[in-house]
Amino acid sequence: MQRKKSGWMLLTVASILLATGCGRRPYETPIVTNSQQPDKELFDRAVGDIERSRFTIARLTLQTLINTYPDSEFIAKAKLAIADTWFREGGSSNLMQAEAEYRDFITFFPTLPEASEAQMRVAMIHYQEMEKPDRDPTHARRAEQEFQKILLNYPDSPFAPLAEQRLREVQEVLAQGTFEVGRFYFLQGNDIATQARLKELVDRYPNFSQADGALYLLGRSLERSGEKMMAEAIPYYSRIVRNYPLGSRAKDAKERLAALGATVPEPDPAAVVRMTYENALAQQQGLFAKLLGGFGRRPNVLAAQGKLGAPTMTTQGPAQAGAVSPAVQSQQSPTSGASPSQTIFLEPVPDSNTTSTPTNPPPSNP
Repeated sequence: MQRKKSGWMLLTVASILLATGCGRRPYETPIVTNSQQPDKELFDRAVGDIERSRFTIARLTLQTLINTYPDSEFIAKAKLAIADTWFREGGSSNLMQAEAEYRDFITFFPTLPEASEAQMRVAMIHYQEMEKPDRDPTHARRAEQEFQKILLNYPDSPFAPLAEQRLREVQEVLAQGTFEVGRFYFLQGNDIATQARLKELVDRYPNFSQADGALYLLGRSLERSGEKMMAEAIPYYSRIVRNYPLGSRAKDAKERLAALGATVPEPDPAAVVRMTYENALAQQQGLFAKLLGGFGRRPNVLAAQGKLGAPTMTTQGPAQAGAVSPAVQSQQSPTSGASPSQTIFLEPVPDSNTTSTPTNPPPSNP
């Protein structure tokens, strides 16, 4: 009986593989035409090669189409398909070539619907190359900017919702890296460096899963910086109670406010609703996944799942208004009166702090 069941299972798996083309995802070709011209035949032949992972042959066929039929209706799609071959082939050098091809497509065909698809692929290239928070943040920073471009330049694109979620995940990784550095300096007693890192973090990434922890360390750092600095810790403790009332640091923040003789604010009702929803959808990484994750370079982005707050749309400086909730816009930055912005820089912003950033800050809690 057991042997018969195993046979049926094997047959079922084989049937599924045959029905799905052995797991291959069909290449999408939105251009529909009944033309029987040679350019269409070349394009169809290239599509077949892409589906069979014959990427070099597909590129040669597509390049022949472009050179031979410069006025073909398939020119734009052929250029995009060439980029897709590099993207599907994978590998660092191929992904760099894919990015260059996608950028050329966006430059030459900015008004086509496929331009947003090309921009999404550029963002995903850096998303896939993104490393853990304690490693090189170059790809994470680039991914942040590329996903922001989709939301700003193609807000009605079908890729916009996915780009928004991927942007939350990227910003979670960037915020985690800054938090680890700030915590390292806090444990070392370097309050100037601690405050510089954590002030940037709490103003720029209010949706960070450990934002309340960053606010608390910032307050404690200010408290121990001298009697004149103690009063500056009060707004940060107040933000914990008001904006993160269900977080692990809410009770500690209330105790510090009481010790400083400050008024304990009421929790923001919108923040209570938001955190209740987010906590219900929160996902925890399993033990086996944690063990495997220790050997890989890919970051864990589960903490960004189910977040309601809009991702930050600036590449530097404080987050824009509404990043957490409309009810707390006025409390986004207690130390800065600068008005929020949605300016986006098209080139990567260099990280001026990388030279002084420890590579592997200790994971211990204060």
